[in-house]
Amino acid sequence: MYVIIVGAGDIGTPLIELATRDGNEVVVVEHDDERAEYASREFDCLVINDDATVRATLEDARADRADALLTTTDKDATNVMVCLLAKELEIPDIVSVVHDPEHMSLYRQIGVNTMENPQRLIAQYLYRGVQRPAIIDFMELGGDAEVFEIAVAEGAPIAGLTLRNAADEGILTPDMLVVAVERDGEETPITPRGGTRIEAGDVVTVYSATGATPEKTDIFGHLEDHRT
Repeated sequence: MYVIIVGAGDIGTPLIELATRDGNEVVVVEHDDERAEYASREFDCLVINDDATVRATLEDARADRADALLTTTDKDATNVMVCLLAKELEIPDIVSVVHDPEHMSLYRQIGVNTMENPQRLIAQYLYRGVQRPAIIDFMELGGDAEVFEIAVAEGAPIAGLTLRNAADEGILTPDMLVVAVERDGEETPITPRGGTRIEAGDVVTVYSATGATPEKTDIFGHLEDHRT
């Protein structure tokens, strides 16, 4: 895949690392001299030390070949301008960081895929680590809904039960769905069925329409999540 990454800062640099490590053909556009020099030295990619808000710069980056453009600068105005140019140049997939949530509607109007302010996402993960320490990973969906990953503790209400039994006994409520089970000794995650038995030590991925509340995490044996 031919990828243009705009910005080689705190967000762009790990993105460049990931994209080059996966064998993509990567072009980086970075206005800052020091950052451009660092990216050129550290990564197997072409670096253009120029202003990405100028159409000619993206043309130099061979936008006509690009499968995707990702803009990661710390200024929404710059990211919006780059996205508009990318649209004009008909780059198929365009993704941008958005720092101010009030600007989300503008990106939607342009038709750009967006990623919320990474600093805010990190803050959410840190807070969740204190608020719900049993949760390994999570993703917020629309409204209160969440998908979360959690380990099943010894003595958990659901441990030893099949999913069908857990639902019949009211342990798994109708607004919950176990979508994957990871188990030691299994090379790939188990796709759960009604007869799948949940065991202590399993790591389960759960959809909950009402979020990862203490009542939901209690099911997997994590009563400490009731603390405030």
